[in-house]
Amino acid sequence: MSGPDLRRAAAERAVALVTDGMRLGIGTGSTANVFIALLGARVRDGLDVVGVPTSEATRVAAEAAGIRLATLEELPELDLTVDGADEIDGAMRLIKGGGAALLREKIVAFASRRMVVIADAAKYVETLGAFPLPIEVNPFGLGATHRAVEAAVAAAGCTGRVVLRRNAGSEPLRTDGGHHILDAHLGRIPDPEALSAGLWAVPGVVEHGLFLGLATGAILAEARDGAAHVTCLGAV
Repeated sequence: MSGPDLRRAAAERAVALVTDGMRLGIGTGSTANVFIALLGARVRDGLDVVGVPTSEATRVAAEAAGIRLATLEELPELDLTVDGADEIDGAMRLIKGGGAALLREKIVAFASRRMVVIADAAKYVETLGAFPLPIEVNPFGLGATHRAVEAAVAAAGCTGRVVLRRNAGSEPLRTDGGHHILDAHLGRIPDPEALSAGLWAVPGVVEHGLFLGLATGAILAEARDGAAHVTCLGAV
């Protein structure tokens, strides 16, 4: 059973949650791309929905799939956001931002009545932190912000390197909003709420990848007996 099979199983369960007339937040990443393809097939069969994309890449994919799109200015309240996650724990806390779309992803999730995460069950962890935590920062004063982020990480009881993410050409990566990303390689985050508060106290931090209190449910797919099995957590 391959990763694509598991992503499809989770996405199929999520697409079944979508009903006519819904205002959707549409996530970013490999699993979200499967959701987009399946949602597009339902739209071509007559489903009437409108979506708000969480990244330029998602916008392009959704338009290609024939999904009608809008902005949060046009639709400030959404019924449901479906998005992936890099990690999820038993309290439905997430690490997101591996695809560098965390700012728009969090804005869209916050505007939604429900956020359902779709993921391979391997993303479920006892303690967050094995996946590097993305921290979106303003380019101005980058060196000072970097040092302040390192201090905030240490004050929250975490250890590890904080490194500037670079693109394939070794230049600092730019997000859709024109910001940079610092990746905190921490191993484990014993108190996500404390770390979140510490990072928010740093003026140059635009957003961070700890999604706390936003996900209302999760659909996790795992391989069992040669087939994909889906487990639902929380309110799905």
